[in-house]
Amino acid sequence: MADVHYLTAEGLEKLKAELDQLKGPAREELAKRLRFAIQQGDLSENADYIQAKEEQGFLEGRIQELTAILNNYQLIDENAGARDTVQIGARITIQEDSYEPETYHIVGPREANPVANRISHESPIGRAMLGKRIGDIVTADTPNGSITFKIIAIE
Repeated sequence: MADVHYLTAEGLEKLKAELDQLKGPAREELAKRLRFAIQQGDLSENADYIQAKEEQGFLEGRIQELTAILNNYQLIDENAGARDTVQIGARITIQEDSYEPETYHIVGPREANPVANRISHESPIGRAMLGKRIGDIVTADTPNGSITFKIIAIE
């Protein structure tokens, strides 16, 4: 069985919009470029044709990838209300030592963006937090070494 892809409602809409764009305008534009390149003659030395064929491969591959994701996703319930434990979709406030508290949104890997404080449940920190409660001390083994922090809040 294929892996389930966890998506927020926002992430789901973005992927649907991207798929629509790729299947419609992007495919049409690429088809025009291919037709023009073919009309140029000798395809073996036609750089425009070669580049357009490579782009077509990438475009079709991305369409297949998005289709697979959208055929097997689980919507993350971001409005679950009060939570006792850390789950996918939760917003978690943590504090490491004497640093300022930080809040993270636990999302699926497709939507992870650490710069925007969106971390994957499959990341070392996300995995370490799953199932934990407010007040728990958590240690996560990251590529930069172990970090220990306390869970301050779960929303």
